[in-house]
Amino acid sequence: MKTVYVDNNATTKVDPEVLEAMLPYFSEYYGNPSSMHSFGGQLGRKMEDARAEIAGLINAQPNEIIFTSCGTESDNTAILSALASRPDKKHIITTRVEHPAIKNICEHLSQKGYRVTFVPVDGRGRLDLDYLYDRLDDNTVVVSIMWANNETGVIFPVEEIAETLSEKNIIFHTDAVQAVGKIPIDVSRTQIDMLSLSGHKLHAPKGIGALYVRKGTRFSPFLIGGHQEGGRRGGTENLASIVGLGKACELAQKNINEEGIEVAKLRDRLEIELTTRIPRSIVNGDRENRLPGTTNISFEYIEGEAILLMMNEFGICASSGSACTSGSLEPSHVLRAMGVPYTAAHGSIRFSLCRYNTNDEIDYIIEKLPPIIERLREMSPFWKEAVGGN
Repeated sequence: MKTVYVDNNATTKVDPEVLEAMLPYFSEYYGNPSSMHSFGGQLGRKMEDARAEIAGLINAQPNEIIFTSCGTESDNTAILSALASRPDKKHIITTRVEHPAIKNICEHLSQKGYRVTFVPVDGRGRLDLDYLYDRLDDNTVVVSIMWANNETGVIFPVEEIAETLSEKNIIFHTDAVQAVGKIPIDVSRTQIDMLSLSGHKLHAPKGIGALYVRKGTRFSPFLIGGHQEGGRRGGTENLASIVGLGKACELAQKNINEEGIEVAKLRDRLEIELTTRIPRSIVNGDRENRLPGTTNISFEYIEGEAILLMMNEFGICASSGSACTSGSLEPSHVLRAMGVPYTAAHGSIRFSLCRYNTNDEIDYIIEKLPPIIERLREMSPFWKEAVGGN
């Protein structure tokens, strides 16, 4: 069966060049890069080369990059490090539309004596900056705001926020897992203190991530063990995946502008054709300020899970929300925060594209999806009621 994969915000295909770069480190160069002997120790140079490539993608210094296992570890490390650096302060600010890696740890901390403020968004998914700035106080220790939303692709003004927080001596972290490699990022021109990224969102393997920590930012390790990462993250380095992430960042930096334009063209054509052909379909989020490959469309009066199951019969792979919550029967917390009507939020589908998608694949989705929606609506009593029984 033909497979059309448009769920790249959940995970991406490993680039063949990335895989090729990784393979020798599974069998030929299998030493421990922290070893004293030359067989293992020589591999430390390869690890530092990869660190430099990752730093280059966001214009950081290599010694500002800490390797982690994933975006979730990077996010958790950033929050807990900020709290450890200023134990006298107990106020955290984040948003109502964060990824569960931030949302859930903040909710957990709220049960441990911390006060957490969740900043709202408007109907287009844009952050309420006045609300954010009005809630800052002398007890605020850290603000964590994602660079781009994983469900709608909406981009937040993190550089502006970082500047304001720096003036108030408040630590700022951004979950940039969905943004890195898709839009240009230059941390050297910002006051961002910490930034999270994840390999499997930019064509590197799963199980590898990184945390940028700006030079001079007080830092407390999350994983305590050996001397790896300058004592900032214990555990034997996952060298093959580190090399893969470095290669993926090199490729992303080389092609980011051209790929962004081409992927956005595919997204726009998919979006326009579907919303034209399918009545009562709504694009969720700010259409002017978002990632090039993400569109979130609600098809009113039917269930997103039913749409996904029927698309799956034709080999079309998409999502009804973030990969970490799509098993839930509840509407997306992101769409609820945006005030998307219940009748639309339940029928939302996220299409997330990448450089491997083609015009032929977009044509295939445009051909197959409208009849699926029509069929599901014929079975929906809510749709019949909405259109007056016709």
